[in-house]
Amino acid sequence: MFRGSAVATLSPTMEAARSDQTRLARTASHLIGVDDRIASTVFGTITAMATVAAYGRAFPNSPWTVEELVISTAAVLWLAHLYTHALSESISEQHRLRFASLRRLAGRELGILLAVLPPSFALLLGALDIIDETTSIWLALGLGLAILALEGFRYARLEQLRLTGTLVAVAVNVGIGLLVVLLKAEVLH
Repeated sequence: MFRGSAVATLSPTMEAARSDQTRLARTASHLIGVDDRIASTVFGTITAMATVAAYGRAFPNSPWTVEELVISTAAVLWLAHLYTHALSESISEQHRLRFASLRRLAGRELGILLAVLPPSFALLLGALDIIDETTSIWLALGLGLAILALEGFRYARLEQLRLTGTLVAVAVNVGIGLLVVLLKAEVLH
């Protein structure tokens, strides 16, 4: 008798915990680009890396300035994406711009803004003199490469690619990021 009531008591508790875990996992995966945000996260990461590479040369001793430029560039590009995608949908679906569509697009393109957080954190470390300014710029680029690799793996998992396809997806993402790093290392210095 005790066992039956214990199971009945634990079951709703366990079910609530499972529901909370599912909700948390869904929210986390939604924020970091597991679903339809992979493209915006990759775009935001490449853009952030390119901004760091370009302005890291112009302001090598001012990570604050580079960070401000990374964040402001991401914000402008996010707004541009929202507007252009909303216009495109409005024209292709033959209806006026709608707030609900704009809100949905804002969520889908949020990866552009979220992608600047890791590089900005690295730049912040340099701005606060926790690490050297130049090191913070290289760390920002390294974090960008890591994000691109992670998004390549996520894409491969969603598309259920085999090992070769996974390696190609990761290599393409990281390869584009390495082009930005090469730009920083060779062309701008």
